[in-house]
Amino acid sequence: MTKISRALVFGLLAFSLTSSAQKKKDYTKYVNPFIGTGGHGHTYPGAVVPFGMVQLSPDTRLEGWDGCSGYHYTDSVVYGFSHTHLSGTGIADYCDILFMPTTGKPQFKNTDYSSPFKKKNEFASPGYYKTTLDKYNINVELTASTRAGMHRYHYPSTKEANIIIDLKHRDQVLNSWVEIINDHEIRGYRESRSWANDQHVYFYAKFSKPFKAYGIAVNDELQDGLKKAEGKNIKLYIRFDNPGQVISKVGISSVSAEGALKNLDAEMPDFYFKKVQRAAKTQWVNALAKIELEGGGPEAKEEQSAAYGYGRPSDTKPADVDYGKRKRTIFYTALYHSMLSPNIYSDIDGQYRGMDQKIHTADGFNYYTVFSLWDTFRAEHPLLTLIDRKRTLDFIKSFLAIYDQQGLLPIWSLASNETYCMIGNHSIPVIVDAYAKGIRDFNAEKALDAMKASVNRNQFGLDSYRKNGAVLADKNQESVSKTLEYAYDDWCIAQFAKMLNKPVDYNEYIQRAQYWKNVQNKDNGFMQARVNGDWYKPFDPNEVNKNYVEGNAWQYSFLAPQDVNSLINRMGGKAGFSAKLNELFTTTAPLTGIKQSDITGLIGQYAHGNEPSHHMAYLFNFTDDADKTQFYVNRIMDEQYTDKPDGLAGNDDCGQMSAWYVMSALGIYNIAPGQQQFQIGLPQFESAVIHLENGKKFTILNSGSSVARNNIYLQGINLNKKAYNKLYLNYDDIANGGEFEVFTGRLANKIFMQDLEKSTSNITDNLIVPNPTITLLKTFAPPTQAEIKSNDMEADVIYYTTDGSTPTISSAVYSKAIPVTSKMIIKAIAVRNRKSSFVTEANF
Repeated sequence: MTKISRALVFGLLAFSLTSSAQKKKDYTKYVNPFIGTGGHGHTYPGAVVPFGMVQLSPDTRLEGWDGCSGYHYTDSVVYGFSHTHLSGTGIADYCDILFMPTTGKPQFKNTDYSSPFKKKNEFASPGYYKTTLDKYNINVELTASTRAGMHRYHYPSTKEANIIIDLKHRDQVLNSWVEIINDHEIRGYRESRSWANDQHVYFYAKFSKPFKAYGIAVNDELQDGLKKAEGKNIKLYIRFDNPGQVISKVGISSVSAEGALKNLDAEMPDFYFKKVQRAAKTQWVNALAKIELEGGGPEAKEEQSAAYGYGRPSDTKPADVDYGKRKRTIFYTALYHSMLSPNIYSDIDGQYRGMDQKIHTADGFNYYTVFSLWDTFRAEHPLLTLIDRKRTLDFIKSFLAIYDQQGLLPIWSLASNETYCMIGNHSIPVIVDAYAKGIRDFNAEKALDAMKASVNRNQFGLDSYRKNGAVLADKNQESVSKTLEYAYDDWCIAQFAKMLNKPVDYNEYIQRAQYWKNVQNKDNGFMQARVNGDWYKPFDPNEVNKNYVEGNAWQYSFLAPQDVNSLINRMGGKAGFSAKLNELFTTTAPLTGIKQSDITGLIGQYAHGNEPSHHMAYLFNFTDDADKTQFYVNRIMDEQYTDKPDGLAGNDDCGQMSAWYVMSALGIYNIAPGQQQFQIGLPQFESAVIHLENGKKFTILNSGSSVARNNIYLQGINLNKKAYNKLYLNYDDIANGGEFEVFTGRLANKIFMQDLEKSTSNITDNLIVPNPTITLLKTFAPPTQAEIKSNDMEADVIYYTTDGSTPTISSAVYSKAIPVTSKMIIKAIAVRNRKSSFVTEANF
């Protein structure tokens, strides 16, 4: 192709891509990929397209908790640029197939070939990254398609321009190989173990110019004449003679080197870097424009405040900062982070490596991996169910394929490995929420079978949960958290069974959905572990201990989103519940017990840096103090998110921390995915237009935020130009399109709030009788005695035995403390209206 015709083709293509992008507003200018790369956000700044298989990014940190993504903003040395990265996780993995341009004699130890770099030379935007390697005076640019990455290196004048390819980088290598195909092409493979026990990555690389020399190092020693090598420490170099600019394009696959080549040729048929970069940007323009914002606050003169970490308004020390722009930056970066994972894992031809490590073909859908479900079921998946329904359907089809391959739904699926990380079975609420909201083009009967198989296995205390109505702490760690999250998953199964007209399944699982009552101490309102028939003692609600997952009793005592009204009743009604919830946010008591790095973003004992707290500010909507939802949601957004590298309160956890901000800034939040109700919070922008896949638009207006920044309380609500009297929106209100408008002011309008209809989250079918407790009393003189107490809000009759037999309604009725003798086994049940609790057992 002549230079003229090539320029013409490139120009027409660029015009086409630009014209396509102009159809939608370009919000990529508000995305700052460095947000979350500092502090404990664990994000990366490199080049990626929405949900892409390739995340081409610099690696600056090889170990440590804050090196989980391979990059930390405070670092000043880069080891190279690898093709896979995890966004916001709390465990390290990926960073596969490292490329590093160098000059001079090839070096194979990362401490030798690494280079310093300066922050002032770094730049990142959606789909693009660049930096300068100070050691070599090489300018590096990166961009990506879905399954391939492209590097552009600008070398100084030198006859020794190298690219080091390191297959040993970071993780434990189980096996690897590399092969020189010709002077333009290389292919290879790496099998590694880290968080994923057995990860397979094939790659195929092509170079825009022929390399003049190459060498393969085995165990860091060059081997003469090798064109192919295999082992656990394989590295190589290729050398160009004064090339000026070299472009490398690299396809990856979990299936084969041939699959990587197919991916590469399909997505990057040429070496036009700008074309790939523009195409990546166009994907991001289209993705981010699903939510179009305007406003967010007037341009204000502000000062930097160390207390908040970013600009605050001031009348006395002005500095030119556009507060509205900063809020839009936080929002669109959060939306961007919400679209980084899960990641496509199937090749361009549909092939992928399954959980059984066999090669499968996805028929009519993309197969995905990186499902951080304990985190993302709460806000990220409900967000995607609103704005990316086709992809959500692909997620569900991926879940069912995983079920076919491993016999249960994914818990934390990574590179077709089940990590079993975190607790619960939270692909279930993702499926149920999607089905409830009309995403139904999948085998629902099979999905129900998969759900039941997943929660009825004997693993992680599920057997104790089914046998005792709670996971008991005697033999199971994290028992309180497991009970609560299992109960929520069971509620989801009940809702799914109800939609499928399965009354037997519904009755079973709606009863199990209430097992949270068996770990809630009605006397103090806290969720506590059960040990030997009694509550775990000594009890300190501030203590982080083995009974909870990354939290304490404060951070788990409001985790029954499927049954909030019952939770309220068991905490003394609306007033008592509201007081307890307010104490969560206002207590000055510090954390005690185990030091847990995930518990961050504290407001009182509310921990926004970790997911179990994420719905709690919205629970005031169920009380007569709904204005506190607006107050605390606004405070969380204001204090826990900034536009700085450390602008996230904790790990982004594959986008959950960011998705919470997106939903909350829109002013709607689903506290229990599977429910149709979105809690109304506090919209942050004058206008937010959600473009739905059915072609309709749902517009959210805040008619107060442009007046004053302190307008954080609702004064009035309209839906489609008519007064609206509810504190929640139904999903259909959004899906049908329309206009939702709130009016805000500086002072809480409690009269208006009390007149609004509250949301309901209440289980009324097949009610359980909570398990009684058996407590050994402290007495000054023998005999030692045991007390049996009901844990129900209503009067129960308690029956017990002391000979180890199972109590029935024919057993002794408890009326006073029981003398305890050596080796006695006391068993008790609580009965109301001829319905029994589970058996509580204490061994003395």
